[in-house]
Amino acid sequence: MKYNKIILAGGNGYLGGILAQYYRSLAAEIIILSRKPAPADGNIKTIVWNGVAEGEWESTLEGADLLVNLCGKNVNCRYTEKNRQEIIISRINPTMLLGRVIAKMQSPPQLWINITSATIYRHAEDHVQDEEMGEIGYGFSIDVCRQWEQTFFETNTPHTRKIALRMGIVLGKRDGAFPRLLNLVKCGLGGRQGDGQQYVSWVHEQDAAKCTEWLMEHKELNGAINCTSPEAVKNTELMKLMRRAYGVPFGLPSPAWLLELGAMFIGTETELILKSRWVAPKRLVDSGYPFIFPKAEHAIKDIISIY
Repeated sequence: MKYNKIILAGGNGYLGGILAQYYRSLAAEIIILSRKPAPADGNIKTIVWNGVAEGEWESTLEGADLLVNLCGKNVNCRYTEKNRQEIIISRINPTMLLGRVIAKMQSPPQLWINITSATIYRHAEDHVQDEEMGEIGYGFSIDVCRQWEQTFFETNTPHTRKIALRMGIVLGKRDGAFPRLLNLVKCGLGGRQGDGQQYVSWVHEQDAAKCTEWLMEHKELNGAINCTSPEAVKNTELMKLMRRAYGVPFGLPSPAWLLELGAMFIGTETELILKSRWVAPKRLVDSGYPFIFPKAEHAIKDIISIY
């Protein structure tokens, strides 16, 4: 095996599952820290923790090649005061806990990746945002990202390299945004959302997993790194590519006022759809990372091939 141990804190969700399967053949042991027990699946094991208190689980971090922290309440909800608090606490508390545990370890993880969000940048339709020249935005979701990253980098882990991986919208076959958008396409509702001019910074699930290995191997990289494809697309183009790949000739558009009504009905926020995220993975590109799917057209065709 190439690696000894991979730890996925809060890894029982969609992206955690992608990472676990990616490392299944590369690591001797993959440990998922979860609030719920689950049976072992070969070399993938689940250890129960609550993300708040220290306990027996912390010994599993000893000697790990990689720790990926995926903890956090899903932001696909209405931003009520209760949900806002839960969104923040569910990210800050596990990050602080992991930092305390790592600080006192004899053999701490070599690399700690916190999966944060590319939504930390401002609404951008004028020019691309990268790690060097990108401008931090304002509003609740940006405040969450800022607090989260500040907490992460303030943890005292002198022997553990740290990366805040600012993840774009992950496009994949089993969950996430893609199946929901495809359902709209199938129903003839796959037109533009809003004016369709907002950029979508996306990444194929295979690149989302593979780049974590790249970061392990390139020890000169640390700090904030964007995880998006090199080519963001406008919403109107994304929906057109999906319709074409699935063979649907038309899609009714959804104006902003209709999206707001729909968001209230299903319990989400229109910001998740209408904010223009034009983000570039400059540091990954500069380091030579070879994207499997740099173009949206090819990523969409790959995903739709299973339907």
